[in-house]
Amino acid sequence: MNPVIADIEVSGSRESSSSAVSWAPIIAGAFAASTLTIILMLIGSGLGLTMISPWTGASASVTTFAVSAAVWLVVVQWLSAGLGGYLTGRLRTKWVGVHDDEVYFRDTAHGFLAWALATLLVAGVFGSALSATVGAGVQATSNVVSGMAAGATSAVTNAAGGAGDNDSLGYFVDALFRPANSGTAAPAGQNDAGATAQATHILVASASRGGVSADDKTYLAKLVASRTGLSEADAAKRVGTVLAGIEDAKNKAKAAADTARKASATFALVGALSMIVGAFIAGVAAALGGNQRDEDAARH
Repeated sequence: MNPVIADIEVSGSRESSSSAVSWAPIIAGAFAASTLTIILMLIGSGLGLTMISPWTGASASVTTFAVSAAVWLVVVQWLSAGLGGYLTGRLRTKWVGVHDDEVYFRDTAHGFLAWALATLLVAGVFGSALSATVGAGVQATSNVVSGMAAGATSAVTNAAGGAGDNDSLGYFVDALFRPANSGTAAPAGQNDAGATAQATHILVASASRGGVSADDKTYLAKLVASRTGLSEADAAKRVGTVLAGIEDAKNKAKAAADTARKASATFALVGALSMIVGAFIAGVAAALGGNQRDEDAARH
């Protein structure tokens, strides 16, 4: 027989007909990682709820909450991926006649597959319930931090967005037409809905244009003076004060929105990084578990 052909036949006969993927330890590791992920996420949600409070100034800021949640997400990935990967490597059967480098590669791949399956399980099967529980803390924090600013500026936001609900401007309009003396009523014949409607229309239009024109300011001052008994100079000051309050509310709403945007971006980026780290840890842990399993088998 030709020795070259014999060598080829011998080397070919060493190739295993079974797959190099052992799904049983992968699935076991994935279930373990998924379970630990859910437990840790619930713990994190509970810790997050302790950071918020309905009392003004007693809660952590949106940025602090988002960064803390992102750091906890990294911890969750480290622990769950490490456990799932280690169990995957430790539970697989010993590969006979496989080079050490190939063993390390297979163990690493098994750990990655266990992490990927666990991620899909958490996201797909448990995603709705888990997101509802964890999201409660995020939603509550968002409401506490930005609720007052959003509520104070809902009129301006609606006007800028083309909404037709002018009742949300009522606070500012009422502030314009308060009587000069709180113990007296407005002058007779002047307390009508027409002046209120005109002032509301001016404020709505100014929100769309980004400011109140000089003519509109003058007209508002005259309306306020006729309704409240103030002099035109004092009425003009009141108009300026109310318009400044509206502008301040708008700026607070924009600042709250920008803070929420930055916090969401930070959470998303750190979350993606934590998943990459989790995949790496799962592979390393699986290689470590598989190596210990082979060493224990060799000693016995």
